[in-house]
Amino acid sequence: MLSLGSLAFASPWLLVALIGLPVIWWLLRVTPPAPRRIPFPALRLLLGLTPREETPTRTPLWLIVLRTVLAALIVLGLAHPLLNPQSPLAGSGALIVVVDDGWAAARDWPARQSAALDVLAEAERENRQVILLTSAPPASGQPAPAPQPIRAADARAAVQALTPKPWSDDRKTVLSRFEGIPLGAGTGAVWLSDEVDDAGAQALARALVERGSLNYLAAAPADAPRLLAPGAPAGERGAKDLAVAVKTLPTIAPRALTVRASAEDGALLARETATLDPGSAGVVVKLAMPTELRNRVTRIDIEGDRTAGGTLLVDERWRRRPVGIAANPNPSSQPLLSDTYYLERALDPFTEVRRGPAEDLLKRELAVLIYADAGPDSPAEEDAVRKWLAGGGVLLRFAGPHLADQDDGLLPVRLRRGGRTIGGALSWEQPAKLAPFAADGPFGGLAIPNDVTVARQVLAEPDPELGGKTWARLADGTPLVTAEKQGSGWIVLIHTTANAEWSNLALSGLFVEMLRRIVATSEGVAEAGDAVLAPVETLDGYGRLQRAAPTARPIAAKDIATATASPEHPPGFYGSADSRRALNLASGVGALNAVGPLPAGVARQPFSRKAETDIRPPLLVAALLLALADLLIAYVLRGVLRWPGRRAARQAATLLLPALLLPAAARADDAFAIRATSELRLAYIRTGAGDVDAESRDGLAGLNQILNRRTAVETAAPLAVDVETDELIFFPLLYWPVTGQQAAPSPQAVERINRYIETGGTILFDTRDAGTSTPGAFGTTAQSGARLKTLVAGVKVPPLIPVPPDHVLTKSFYLLHEFPGRWNSGQVWVEPAEDRVNDGVSTVIVGANDWAGAWAIDADGRPEYPVVPGGEQQREMAMRFGVNLVMYVLTGNYKSDQVHVPAILERLGQ
Repeated sequence: MLSLGSLAFASPWLLVALIGLPVIWWLLRVTPPAPRRIPFPALRLLLGLTPREETPTRTPLWLIVLRTVLAALIVLGLAHPLLNPQSPLAGSGALIVVVDDGWAAARDWPARQSAALDVLAEAERENRQVILLTSAPPASGQPAPAPQPIRAADARAAVQALTPKPWSDDRKTVLSRFEGIPLGAGTGAVWLSDEVDDAGAQALARALVERGSLNYLAAAPADAPRLLAPGAPAGERGAKDLAVAVKTLPTIAPRALTVRASAEDGALLARETATLDPGSAGVVVKLAMPTELRNRVTRIDIEGDRTAGGTLLVDERWRRRPVGIAANPNPSSQPLLSDTYYLERALDPFTEVRRGPAEDLLKRELAVLIYADAGPDSPAEEDAVRKWLAGGGVLLRFAGPHLADQDDGLLPVRLRRGGRTIGGALSWEQPAKLAPFAADGPFGGLAIPNDVTVARQVLAEPDPELGGKTWARLADGTPLVTAEKQGSGWIVLIHTTANAEWSNLALSGLFVEMLRRIVATSEGVAEAGDAVLAPVETLDGYGRLQRAAPTARPIAAKDIATATASPEHPPGFYGSADSRRALNLASGVGALNAVGPLPAGVARQPFSRKAETDIRPPLLVAALLLALADLLIAYVLRGVLRWPGRRAARQAATLLLPALLLPAAARADDAFAIRATSELRLAYIRTGAGDVDAESRDGLAGLNQILNRRTAVETAAPLAVDVETDELIFFPLLYWPVTGQQAAPSPQAVERINRYIETGGTILFDTRDAGTSTPGAFGTTAQSGARLKTLVAGVKVPPLIPVPPDHVLTKSFYLLHEFPGRWNSGQVWVEPAEDRVNDGVSTVIVGANDWAGAWAIDADGRPEYPVVPGGEQQREMAMRFGVNLVMYVLTGNYKSDQVHVPAILERLGQ
């Protein structure tokens, strides 16, 4: 390829033909046009007659210029000129192309793939061999084959088939793969990097430079990869707020992001926005929600990031378990001496503590029920506890002066009674310390402080099964914590008090950790230590859960918390459908760092460069037009065609030549009209507010999905329209969100809007604020009503009334009595039936329920915004309103036509 600034030629050897232009010029000058045939009258009539024009002996200059330009256009067109060509590729021999295709490449994968295809297209034009290398391990788990030089066209097909992997790059392996390949002189390399450093990035860059020259392409800083990780240590993930950390490369400018938590069915449960400050490598985002909603969370995503790195899977270890303390709800006058004071404070950081009678506690979802030196008050309460235990609950009991008198049967062991106990307890002269916990027990791995001692405890009766029921012992071997399986649940007894009366255990950090382990048994975590978990669902590079691939291997439960995602163990859920453990990508990825300084002479280049424009077609078209003009002029000059005089022909040719050479005048771009009319589309008014416009786009996209799925209506992707410049009559329905930043339409725009509603269009004005304050005008707030009146000033808005109960909008497809959106407190206003001539369809509909927010879905089809107060049921009703609205606009008032009703009633009466 020959490059001349912003112009290049894919076939430069054809430019040699330009050398022949002087020869063509000379031939055109010495070759006169054919002689004209002039009929002569009698000779005497010609005596003294002087011809007005002499027959030229040479071709006119203007015709020589025209034909020379024609020849030049043909040569230039055949040389395949390109405008704004890409920068030359490194080297002139074989080309090494390295494509990072790990998790960090997914966020900008389309741009990365497009850049790689452009590079390979250029290599194909230069007829260069290509060695294609990918940095992520193959999904098969097998070593990648040794790379070999291939045709650029084959490399393009391979790149088109590539997809990002849900694990990290391994650049050390990439380096070892091509080190043994013999490469000739002039070798060049192109590295499409994800900018995330690893142990082999620097070595790979140096090796590529040593083999020749290197073009380093990377994404723009705004497209830097982002990784979602737990925002708290594993033991603190049950805190009140669900905390997650967003890791990224240090940013130059502040960047806003949104984190969302969703349930297994895709329902949006929480959404929080945060900002990455300049220079920051991450931010912690806290999602606050009630326990009932928190325990439904199965995944957390960075909104808009369709990547495995932007997805965090949530299993039961993240749940904030509800714990009930069966006690008198009246507070004690001396809280430090109460049975539950220390207990509540130890549980509060990672559970939701509830307090009250056991019968009331068991009526709600409950993971652990605690009795402190007490037990069931009645046989009915005991039966309720037993039934709850069979379902998987954990009953935790503490000893005390009253425990020895209990005879309820809800104990893991039989307690010793008699003179060796004081109130059911045994006293020592010296307090006893705790023995080390068994490594394979529920408390295995916990460190025991030297100052933790027990002064009193209740003793268990000797029993052959006592050893198997003991979870913790004192230094003299007597049981301190015993437990027994009951159905799917557990009964656990701590043989000392829950306060500091018999022991200082309740004052130590060990007490908190022991309670944390006991609460975890309600999730089955205690049983998973030696288990092997099979893969159930795994993430792909775009963060989509799918059935586990055959290459995925089981993983030990004890290793899943620290395992690194790989082809053998991709991120996803492991275990069984009833008990799943999440393996997240973030568990094996530390802080994100940018690739360090590149070797001298290598600069970072962006993926997005000026697009190449092939100007061969317009050049050849211009040459064809010039050839036709030349033919026409030749016919005129030869007398074959009549022309009003040779001078007029010359003048016409002189005027035609610059007209042919100048670019054609710009024509109105009709692409918008073609898109709007080729398929049925809904449209929304572009407000200029990015978040509002994105909500409108995603909302109509979600409504389209429902329409296409449930009705015979087939709608294409929605379009954004500008009332100042775009034609509106192509759309049956316009969604107009009202914002405070919108300016009043110009007189031309007002005229366009009036023409739209007069020709049968319908506009849905949505002030989107029904859930924010007291409704005012049109069912909106007074401030929004004023903004709406400003927007429609000059527009011929008809008088409006609240939607009557028998309005067609209530029955055009579904039977509806209300029209909720994201909110459900605003009134909907329509044009009175007697004032309508557009087949009974209201030209203006006004409301405030933020319907686009309820309809909006993301790229994966999941709702984007929470719906209050009715949740997913309200979202369904909002979707039904959208369906009714579109059917109403498209079909008119056929549902209100009562002409056929008498005939039907008469037939039914027969």
